[in-house]
Amino acid sequence: MRTVLLGICLSGLVHAQAQVKVSSWVTDPAQQVFFTHQTGKATGDKGSIIIKVDPSRSYQTIDGYGWALTGGSAQHIIHMSAPARAALLKDLFSTEGTHIGGSYLRISIGASDLNDHIFSYDDLPEGQTDSALAHFDLGPDKQDVIPVLKEVLAIYPSLKILGSPWSAPAWMKDNHDTRGGSLKREYYGAYARYFVKYIRAMAKEGIRIDAITVQNEPLHPGNNPSMFMPAKDEADFVKGFLGPAFKRAGIKTKIIVYDHNCDKPEYPISILDDPEARKYVNGSAFHLYGGTIDALSKVHDAYPRKNLYFTEQWVGGPGNFSKDIPEHIQKLIIGASRNWSRNVIEWNLAADPAYQPHTDRGGCDRCLGAVTIDSDKVTHNPAYYIVAHAAKFVRPGSVRIGSDAMGTDAGSLPNVAFRTPAGKTVLIVLNMGATAQTFVIKGAGGQSLQTLGAGAVATYVW
Repeated sequence: MRTVLLGICLSGLVHAQAQVKVSSWVTDPAQQVFFTHQTGKATGDKGSIIIKVDPSRSYQTIDGYGWALTGGSAQHIIHMSAPARAALLKDLFSTEGTHIGGSYLRISIGASDLNDHIFSYDDLPEGQTDSALAHFDLGPDKQDVIPVLKEVLAIYPSLKILGSPWSAPAWMKDNHDTRGGSLKREYYGAYARYFVKYIRAMAKEGIRIDAITVQNEPLHPGNNPSMFMPAKDEADFVKGFLGPAFKRAGIKTKIIVYDHNCDKPEYPISILDDPEARKYVNGSAFHLYGGTIDALSKVHDAYPRKNLYFTEQWVGGPGNFSKDIPEHIQKLIIGASRNWSRNVIEWNLAADPAYQPHTDRGGCDRCLGAVTIDSDKVTHNPAYYIVAHAAKFVRPGSVRIGSDAMGTDAGSLPNVAFRTPAGKTVLIVLNMGATAQTFVIKGAGGQSLQTLGAGAVATYVW
């Protein structure tokens, strides 16, 4: 690495230190710059802010960054021509060249509200039941989700996959409906075996499910599909049925609880307070449609040996690059990571120009995909760039390390840093100020002067 001596005046003090050659990838919506590799020098002659990166302080290991591959997303992707589909998936999941390297996907166990119709893997005529799960079948997922996953795994075999159910089969529920209602106690055992069958059926397709959440948004029964599951019921299901079923079957898939908003950290904490449930639980998952992102740290502080995950946040159509990108970078890529999350998942991967498909009776009719697919035409939306700023360089196995902004207006430059398995240091910085900021990145190997426009985000690698 070529180094030169650099003298920089900061707060009236002169510091002479080796200048580190830093590579930067920048998104500046005001300048119509989107995840572009930049090699230009800083435009200022000094910085009033120092961002000190400290590898001696280490935090959580990172599992990856990505999106929700909803049934609707997979449907659009599988209907593309083979060359267009291959090009899109390579762009999303390879790290070669300018490809952005998504490394984590969330999929629905059965239908989500972004499918074109409702289904579970064991649907029956009204009035019938199937406690033995003799009719279990992956059904519609074999037409789109599974083929797309196989193509993604061919590009990136180490992809981590999280499965989340929106509802149990309607015959297991007290309202016999896909929307709302609760799981009947008499079917807790059958539903636990349903998860086991799902994981085994996906494994037969060559798809390893790394983790499952017990219930998507358990306190929101107004979606279609959805199911209400208060914390006590989830704890009872995990400790009495799901955990033991996984143990008997030799299932190593992680069990993650909650999977809902940051306004109720007491929900996962109450489950972890139960020692019989806690022994089966890997961690807790969060969304951010309510509450604040530091709720993750509250759970970490209560149970530091349990993991934290961030599993969903939408971008509403038609999207606003100048608003959505800074907001999600601040709260999720930086915020969730600084509050112990091992991943960040954006909702959702793909939709068409009309935000289709979605279900009736509560399905999201304005959910903007990371990409919009119109036949073979692909348009990149905010969530594409939000994920890119972390996924391409913060590879799975990276560890978050210390980073602190110091000096005048230091709060205008939120940031997060990582050390990668390849020995690189990655720093993600957002300028929340109203004007461009020139600042110094200071690490063990030296320092670098950088300038970042108002509302812009940069990923720095050295």
